[in-house]
Amino acid sequence: MKLKVVKDSRRAGYARARMAEFADRCRAAGLPVTPQRMAIIAALLGANDHPRAEAICAEVRRRHPHVSLATVHRTLETLCRIGEARKVTTLHDSARYDGNLEPHHHVVCVRCRRICDVEIAGLEDALGGVLTAPGFRALGWSLEIRALCDDCASSGGRAGRSPKSRGADRRAAQFATKPTGSD
Repeated sequence: MKLKVVKDSRRAGYARARMAEFADRCRAAGLPVTPQRMAIIAALLGANDHPRAEAICAEVRRRHPHVSLATVHRTLETLCRIGEARKVTTLHDSARYDGNLEPHHHVVCVRCRRICDVEIAGLEDALGGVLTAPGFRALGWSLEIRALCDDCASSGGRAGRSPKSRGADRRAAQFATKPTGSD
């Protein structure tokens, strides 16, 4: 199967299309369309790094200086609840958010925590199109690939790393080597 990283230029077109219909989708979900909500979704869709709420808040405050971090957190959770955003959190200390609702997967650097959207041609076909799990009704799925990005692999991951990130490396390495199905 071939893995393809989603290009920023494609994300920009997707973001424009999503922004054009966002207000209508909020109204359909019974949510008021506020300038703050519009700024939060614009910041999320404009980011290509699956930002944390703090980064989204900093971006929103450029236009709305009085928006609180609590408002950003609540709005992001609401957007996730109504299907306008999703969380990407498996290996991270805090929630990261994704505004890309198209079917896609992620590759995550276990050292610097960089996240990139990827498409994997043929994966759905390989899984037979239907995912079943005894005792569960599947609502969707996403694959997360743990890796080292080129920058971390070439630097050996030593320069400028904090003790906290080294601890995260150890936890990620333990998680990465855990045999599948051992839970």
